[in-house]
Amino acid sequence: MLNYTIHPLADVQTDQIGEGTSIWQFSVVLKRAQIGANCNINALTLIENDVIIGDNVTVKSGVQIWDGLRIENNVFIGPNVSFTNDFTPRSKQRPAEFLKTTLKHHASIGANATIIGGITIGEYALIGAGSVVTKDIAPYALVYGNPAKQHGWVCECGTKLENLICPACQTQYQIKDNTLNRTEQNRTEQNRTEQNRTEQNRTEQNRTEQNRTAVNDDWFHANTLRGAA
Repeated sequence: MLNYTIHPLADVQTDQIGEGTSIWQFSVVLKRAQIGANCNINALTLIENDVIIGDNVTVKSGVQIWDGLRIENNVFIGPNVSFTNDFTPRSKQRPAEFLKTTLKHHASIGANATIIGGITIGEYALIGAGSVVTKDIAPYALVYGNPAKQHGWVCECGTKLENLICPACQTQYQIKDNTLNRTEQNRTEQNRTEQNRTEQNRTEQNRTEQNRTAVNDDWFHANTLRGAA
């Protein structure tokens, strides 16, 4: 039984598709492509053979994903984004190997951006609409323009950082060895919040059980007395 959805007007030749994925009308997916779980492949897309797509990936309409692309989990690709995989293309001539391009997990690419082949876009990076990206992009970097240049950093929630602090969720970051990372304090606070939430849920669950037991006891005593009378 298929656990994914393929529109009857799509031409999907691969069976390497994860559970919960949807592929919409007028899309073409070649035989050896791999698509993970819970992906949304919008209408009018083309996915070639040597392509690996992770889980929870969104591909909007009008995108062609050529041989050599590796797309990790939770990546967003906006409408009409263009990829390339050959620096010196000639008609009817195939290179020995196409350029490899990697989109790291949680990266987002805005509409109509062009991604030149052979680069890596770091995790959580945000590429502005219409950008032309010609080189590697650091994790959490905010880039846009032609050629695309870095204009700051973005939080995991997608908000631009101010002094390495997210104004939306207050998450703090630090730059270490030229790489942006969340601070250890944030991780500790996040773990503490998770522990408090778990304890609170457990307490509420126990309180609910106690209330349910009390109600049952009241019902039992009331009916026992009624029977005795």
